[in-house]
Amino acid sequence: MALKLCIAQLNYTVGDVAGNTQAIAQAARQAYAQGARLVLTPELAICGYAAEDLFLRPAFAQACAEAVQQLAAQLADLSDLVLVVGHPQGHHTHGKSWSQSQRYNAASVIQGGKVLASYAKRCLPNYQVFDECRYFAPGQAVCVVDVRCGTESVRLGVLICEDLWYEHPAQETAAAGADLIVSLNASPFHVHKGQEREQLLAQRAQQTGVPIVYAHLVGGQDELIFDGQSLAVQANGALACRAPAFQPELVMLDCQASAQGWQLQGAVHTAQSDLEQLWHALVLGVRDYVGKNGFPGALLGLSGGIDSALVLAIAVDALGADKVRAVMMPSPYTADISCIDSRDMVQRLGVRYDEYSIVPQMQAFEAMLKPEFAGLPLDATEENIQARIRGTMLMALSNKFGAVVLTTGNKSEMATGYCTLYGDMAGGFAVIKDVCKTTVFALARWRNAHDPYGRCANPIPDRIITRPPSAELRPDQKDQDSLPSYDVLDAIIKRYMEENASIDDLMAEGFDPADVEKVTRLIKLNEYKRRQAPVGIRVTHRSFGKDWRYPITNRFRA
Repeated sequence: MALKLCIAQLNYTVGDVAGNTQAIAQAARQAYAQGARLVLTPELAICGYAAEDLFLRPAFAQACAEAVQQLAAQLADLSDLVLVVGHPQGHHTHGKSWSQSQRYNAASVIQGGKVLASYAKRCLPNYQVFDECRYFAPGQAVCVVDVRCGTESVRLGVLICEDLWYEHPAQETAAAGADLIVSLNASPFHVHKGQEREQLLAQRAQQTGVPIVYAHLVGGQDELIFDGQSLAVQANGALACRAPAFQPELVMLDCQASAQGWQLQGAVHTAQSDLEQLWHALVLGVRDYVGKNGFPGALLGLSGGIDSALVLAIAVDALGADKVRAVMMPSPYTADISCIDSRDMVQRLGVRYDEYSIVPQMQAFEAMLKPEFAGLPLDATEENIQARIRGTMLMALSNKFGAVVLTTGNKSEMATGYCTLYGDMAGGFAVIKDVCKTTVFALARWRNAHDPYGRCANPIPDRIITRPPSAELRPDQKDQDSLPSYDVLDAIIKRYMEENASIDDLMAEGFDPADVEKVTRLIKLNEYKRRQAPVGIRVTHRSFGKDWRYPITNRFRA
């Protein structure tokens, strides 16, 4: 007889200990009703991932510890159900901070109202966006526990996320007699991460000769996105299950004991293309940031350009047209076609749209500053005033009506400082902060060819995609007046910023030395701007956020 296993691939919320616990209990009961007798949650499901310095608060730790006991009690009547749940674990003295050595990133095996065993994560990631050595001590022991799930008995080996990225935890778990390895995970999304996980699981299963089930999180948490796609692989590394991406799911698996070991069988959902993954990641990031933080909706400045058009389409897919507002604020340098195309797009999407000329405000600033600026030429100062007028307008609307301002700057602009502090950078959430300009165009074309949420077919007018990009802050301005072509710019950013190539490396690779010098100099000079930018969605393996921690005052050049 087969053992039915369920992965509770749910969208947990950081800090909502009671809500997460209730969601786990409900999922366990629903899975039990469908025949499951072994249920897995993702990593730290009780508190959500990543809880950051909440882990340092004794009251938070106490609430999580109590929640684990409450969860066990709530499911005590399902005596043949085994639940493996992720949570922080440790001891503390009331009124005093915990030391690191007392805290663990843990998983507990629960059955019949009791905690049968607990495992502490052994390999703690401390790179990219991870900072687990700040919060946890590494575990030291293997965890293999004999459990009876319904009519089936299984020796269950437990691991947590980073443990799988090293050989020894899985090998030692297999050597301790595990029939089945389960891993609880919270692995932040970036493009190609899903393929990396599948290759890793196949390798570990082949090394150990034991099948592996990978329970993963779904949802957005500040800059991080968790893509779901929970997995299972056979002992020979063959893929047995791939859960849906970017959506909650109770993932059901049949596990059959045989003379050759345990065999797993589940649904294998089709892997998404890179652009499809990107789109769903950005939509999920906006939906969860707005929803989990209690904003009634979102608003943005629409310019008639590609970046704001893309952000508007993402916001509508995430929230629905009734929760999105677009504001067009033309200046004397705004082309007529920018207004025409903006009106066309908002009509297609059905969002609220308003136009407010900023000419009177520009004239007021000009008159006020005229004595101070007498005899000086026009320059970026006047351009920035335009952007700051628009930012002030958007923030006023946000303050009055509660909607969060979505900024529309892309990664290419963030890298080079081609953006205005307190102007177009003003807002609460930077949707495409980690999307380079060339990918912005690719995503716009992809969205016009697909309607994944049934919101609107072909939402972005073609002319917005095909016309040369311009900030429209002075007559006949084009982005390429100030920057290299975007294909060159993005290639340099990728090599220098994401892959740590040196200036000499870039020149040896054939990039124009003038372009290399200009771009790398701009990346360095604009660190102070990025430090003041709103949080934004991370979709590459290195974003301008927790991945990027460079000093503002810095004379190193290489």
